[in-house]
Amino acid sequence: MLKKIRRRFILAAMAAFGMVMLVIVAGINVANYIQTTSMQDHLAADLLLYGPRAFNPPREGGPLKRGQPGRGPEAEFITRFFTVQVSPEGNVKEVSRDHISSIDDETAAAYADAVLQKKREKGYYHDYRYLVRRDEAGTTILFLNASMHLQFMASLLLVSSAIGLASLFLVFCLVVFFSQYAIRPYARNMERQKRFITDASHELKTPITSIATSADIAAMEHEGDEWIANIQKQASRLAKLTGDLVALSRLDEEIPFPEKTRFSLSDAAWEAAEAFAVLAKANGKQYIQRIQEPIELYGDRNSIQKLLSILLDNAVKYSDEKGQICLDVYRSRGKACIEVFNTCHLTDISSLDRLFDRFYRMDQSRSVHLGGTGIGLSMAQAITEAHGGRISVKSVDGESICFRVLL
Repeated sequence: MLKKIRRRFILAAMAAFGMVMLVIVAGINVANYIQTTSMQDHLAADLLLYGPRAFNPPREGGPLKRGQPGRGPEAEFITRFFTVQVSPEGNVKEVSRDHISSIDDETAAAYADAVLQKKREKGYYHDYRYLVRRDEAGTTILFLNASMHLQFMASLLLVSSAIGLASLFLVFCLVVFFSQYAIRPYARNMERQKRFITDASHELKTPITSIATSADIAAMEHEGDEWIANIQKQASRLAKLTGDLVALSRLDEEIPFPEKTRFSLSDAAWEAAEAFAVLAKANGKQYIQRIQEPIELYGDRNSIQKLLSILLDNAVKYSDEKGQICLDVYRSRGKACIEVFNTCHLTDISSLDRLFDRFYRMDQSRSVHLGGTGIGLSMAQAITEAHGGRISVKSVDGESICFRVLL
């Protein structure tokens, strides 16, 4: 139980930190992309409108502003771009390569044709940021060399991702180290609870045994007395409840089953189900079982049989008159699967998950009449989780219920 709590604590902490790091890394890179792209688009628009004069705006009353981002005194000499003019018919009229030397006319024309096929006004093509302007004379496409900016964005993404992963690993180590201190109060409370249950059960055994013995002697002297019969019944129920609480407390230990072995789940299921099959038929209920063979399991055979007994006992007790009970044991995707189905009438199927809570009863009046301690399904869940499995319950129409165990 403590290992599970610690694991969940670590998982929750890492999920929270991972989401924060993802938002930070994504925010940095998205903000950089937007800013860089916006700067390139403004520069490309000015180059289309003013040509090389975009780097030297007019001194007075000019539409351009000094000091725009990315336009230092050397911008004119390091900015590389070329333009392609296309006629309305789609033919290349002119290629201007005065500010670039790494592109020839054929390549420029091919780039322009590829961009026009995209039918977008701006975007990236290879190492260039392009901008399309259309007028009556045709279409002009400006290609602005953005290789340095693209390399910077890729480097920023790589570095920020590496820093994020390194931070995630570092935080994981710290969370693993400090998690043992974080769950200490809970571990201390659990230990006190288990000690209390164990001590209380030992203290209760003597008076319960004394009451049961006295009731048995009184029953022999006053045969048929309903009050004495009720004392015997309640003493027996209290003894069973005490034993179940101790067993449930032991299941919460770090190693509930110190001596696990490999055994045949099929044989264990046959043995556990035999008595309930007879009981179900004696009560006029239809009982079906399908146990696949051979299915082997590594765990504690007695506890698995206890799990089967709890589920089958519930099915026999709470199934409706002349109802149907079905046990299926099979292997599914490498896991052992146990399903116990029975017909019944459920008034509320929204609170089925609460069936695994200790002392929870869906139908209080019927549960008291049928007996039981109210912690059987809690024990079934604890046994399942102690074997690294999970148990679930579902009801499709409120007229039946099915418990499913995956081990």
